[in-house]
Amino acid sequence: MHSSGDVILGGLFEVHYTSVFPELTFTSEPNTLSCQGFDPPGFRHAMTMAFTIDEINKNPNLLPNLTLGYSLYDNCATLVIGFRAALSLASGQHEQFILQENCLGSPPVLGIIGDPFSTFSIATSDVIGLFRLPIVSYFATCSCLSDRHRFPSFFRTIPSDAFQVHAMIQILKRFGWTWVGLLVSDDDYGLHAAQSFHTELIQSGGGCLAYSEILPWGENPAELTRIVEVMKKSTARVVIVFAHQTNMIQLIEEVVKQNVTGLQWMASEAWTAAALLQTSRFMPYLGGTLGIAIRRGEISGLRDFLLRTRPNYKSNKENSMVNQFWEYTFQCRFAPPPAGWVEAGGVLCTGEEDLESVETEFLDVSNLRPEYNIYKAVYALAFALDDMLRCEPGRGPFDGYSCASLQRLEPWQLIYYLEKVNFTTPYGDQVSFDKNGDALPIYDIMNWLWLPDGRTEVQNVGVVKKTTLHGEELKLDEGKIFWNFDSNQPPRSVCSESCPPGTRMARKKGQPVCCFDCVPCSEGKFSDKTDSVECISCPEDSWSSPQCDHCVPKKTEFLSYQEPLGICLTTTSLLGTCICAVVLGIFTYHRSTPIVRANNSELSFLILVSLKLCFLCSLLFIGQPRLWTCQLRHAAFGISFVLCVSCILVKTMVVLAVFKASKPGGGASLKWFGAMQQRGTVLVLTCIQAAICTVWIISASPVPHKNTKYHNDKIVYECDVGSTFGFAVLLSYIGFLAILSFLLAFLARNLPDNFNEAKLITFSMLIFCAVWVAFVPAYINSPGKYADAVEVFAILASSFGLLAALFGPKCYIILLRPERNTKKAIMGRGTTK
Repeated sequence: MHSSGDVILGGLFEVHYTSVFPELTFTSEPNTLSCQGFDPPGFRHAMTMAFTIDEINKNPNLLPNLTLGYSLYDNCATLVIGFRAALSLASGQHEQFILQENCLGSPPVLGIIGDPFSTFSIATSDVIGLFRLPIVSYFATCSCLSDRHRFPSFFRTIPSDAFQVHAMIQILKRFGWTWVGLLVSDDDYGLHAAQSFHTELIQSGGGCLAYSEILPWGENPAELTRIVEVMKKSTARVVIVFAHQTNMIQLIEEVVKQNVTGLQWMASEAWTAAALLQTSRFMPYLGGTLGIAIRRGEISGLRDFLLRTRPNYKSNKENSMVNQFWEYTFQCRFAPPPAGWVEAGGVLCTGEEDLESVETEFLDVSNLRPEYNIYKAVYALAFALDDMLRCEPGRGPFDGYSCASLQRLEPWQLIYYLEKVNFTTPYGDQVSFDKNGDALPIYDIMNWLWLPDGRTEVQNVGVVKKTTLHGEELKLDEGKIFWNFDSNQPPRSVCSESCPPGTRMARKKGQPVCCFDCVPCSEGKFSDKTDSVECISCPEDSWSSPQCDHCVPKKTEFLSYQEPLGICLTTTSLLGTCICAVVLGIFTYHRSTPIVRANNSELSFLILVSLKLCFLCSLLFIGQPRLWTCQLRHAAFGISFVLCVSCILVKTMVVLAVFKASKPGGGASLKWFGAMQQRGTVLVLTCIQAAICTVWIISASPVPHKNTKYHNDKIVYECDVGSTFGFAVLLSYIGFLAILSFLLAFLARNLPDNFNEAKLITFSMLIFCAVWVAFVPAYINSPGKYADAVEVFAILASSFGLLAALFGPKCYIILLRPERNTKKAIMGRGTTK
């Protein structure tokens, strides 16, 4: 179909959807290949280009004083025909031509609209691109065509499959579909879409493919049966199809045959609006389909232009496309008709038939999608040509600031302006091209609605687009979507159900990452998100909750005043303190009696005070550790016990000295054990322990410490001794004095009773040493608060042992046997054995 003009725009359209190749023989003539299966929507696409050029020619503000013409070809959905048509459009170029009325030859073709097929566009652009002739496709979506090095002159007004794939994945994410099947056609369109989908799906982490199959071309029922069986066995409920209408018809026939229901179909733009699939036979299976569709637009005046279509039956060669449409629509033939047509009752076309009297898809302008892209593509070339012709000499973009002229135009010069095109359609959509020749992407999201009366409606439920200001946007009206399921809700399509918080995903061996088991987090770890890949360890002061979905602060454990053990030890400590106070009171009251005054009563009072301090210092081991209690507890304990044991040691030494002095010539020994010497000895021995404690606290002070090693779910709040060596020296010094006292008392045990307190000291030191010898292994092997309890127990046990052994017998005599509390009785003169 042709129309003359000052410059020509070419067009390639699918007006017939199949072709018949003759059987090749040595006698067959060339050009006997024939196109069959007239496609009214395809013819409407061609007429849309004719309408757009007519509209531009009527616009005084665009390309004034220049008339556009067109030359439109049918590719018959066949590569060889489409390729031949493209070469025919490009082959009329000359290095120079002059616009004169008497010039001969056809005006040059400055650009081509089409081809609609990706494979055809690749083949055409590979050759035409060598001449830098602009090609603007309205339907070729293969992402491979964005390769600017290979296709430097290719542009398109339909988004690339890369964006379509991205839009599909956004929809999958919206509905949580992570387990899907993929079917693609066996051509550049399908194979590149599959490659992009695989890559994008992996990068986005949006899901996995349950299967990926290639739909065969032509008749291949065995392969289709196998593919449908794969779909039937798979647990994936969502099927994505990047294929053409013909592929889908063959596939759905097999789906109906095997009665495969319960699938949610997602359609690429190639078959989203396919009316042949929207039948009562197929809708039980395809109802609820979600599809990516080319942006719908409004083209004012197009229907009126289509109604003015009239055949030129006198020149069939120049207008054969219109004539074929006319014959298809009215089921007639132009003269001369085929042989036997009239005899068979066929009708001859007059060319005066009324288009409005017949029902035809050709006049349906309610859903203009490819047509809208054609409209934008023609205007893009027109605006680029207009910008080029408005160039002012000396201010141009080429060498020497020159401008391109129509008489000496190089195709790459028009490409320069086409790359900078930026205009807005009457429908409000912005049109411009990026560095790869792709227009700003925008898609409508369609849903196949199956109405109760059996009719089908393809409704718009959303849009996905990319703008220069807001980036990518997905808008979806989920309330409008028809779901072809009993629940009327989106299906679940996952290989494994999501792992709740408190668990982690463990991938199943040999299966995609979407197939996993949910493994509970181990103790001390948590996961607070759905589908966590790993469990996170809780901080050192926290522990996992029973559900392992968050961390809770660990319980702090220490020897508390509120717990039974702490209450018992506290009570015992206070009891011991009270007993010491009572004994001290008894001794004070009876201080003038012989039994109190015997063997330095001052030391006895000092021992009682030190024992009282020993009982009280045990309270420092109970309660929450603080810096001052940690520093004071061992120092107070060490000094108190040294004070007590040093007094006992001095008492023992005094017993030995008195006995020695009772012998002839032994009086001189008492001068070393007078009251001052005894006090001095106690003070010196105690100061040594005080010095040990001071050095220990200054060099490596005990501090509160949160110990997490004993229990995973508890923090043991304890006092870190700081220096184990310092603690060992403190205990060793006490042990040394105790052992020394024990040995001296043991040596003096058989001395005469008159002066002997050594037996009581021996027994008390035996208890003391036994308690502290047992303390060391018990302390080392007791975790946490029980180590403090062991130490308190040792303090209390040894203190009670000393108190009972040293002062029990004396209190017994003072309170119960006062008759023995006389000097005569103590000297052994008032009683007989």
